[in-house]
Amino acid sequence: MRILIIGGTGAAGSRIAAEAQRRGHAITIASRTTGMRVDASDTEAVAAAAARMDVVIAATRPALGREADVVAVTAGLTTGTARAGARLLVVGGASPLRVPGTGRTAIEDPRWVPPTIRPIAAASTRQLEILQSAGRESAWTYLAPAADFAPAADRTPGLGQGSYRLHLGRDGSVPDLVIAADGTSRISMEDFALAVLDEVEEPRMLRGVIAVGT
Repeated sequence: MRILIIGGTGAAGSRIAAEAQRRGHAITIASRTTGMRVDASDTEAVAAAAARMDVVIAATRPALGREADVVAVTAGLTTGTARAGARLLVVGGASPLRVPGTGRTAIEDPRWVPPTIRPIAAASTRQLEILQSAGRESAWTYLAPAADFAPAADRTPGLGQGSYRLHLGRDGSVPDLVIAADGTSRISMEDFALAVLDEVEEPRMLRGVIAVGT
């Protein structure tokens, strides 16, 4: 498949790019500074970059203190990919996921979203809200990693195992956070990349949320 990865030089995006390349897909890396330069907040720029692409993977992340940028970026990605007729997979965050048995979302529970990361977590929640408000012409999927989301080398043991578990948000619902039997919620960026590429190749969710964890 022809895949455009916006934010493909970042921590998560680079691992997704590596997995896509390993599987033999034709990939294009885009960012503001390297590779194909694309301002993801610019609808026309996104539409032009996404032309003739099968899938666009957005692995963007706002800079510290610029979390409000997520509004323009998500709007640009959603409208631009719809104009190009490309499917959009968004690498989101755990914050909008439900905490099993509590009636709360992860951002409302300091066990999963500590105060230090609430600004970026709130941006992830807003990101999903913008996608959910898009019309049916937008073919998006929001992939939400577990609360502990890091490169395999940074977390031992139990990450980078070459496997993952999913919770799917059926009928427009937001799924539960994936929590392991030991009470942790985690996924390595490498294992998350497997889930992203599996979704590219065999779609399981359209205009909905997939939670990914170990």
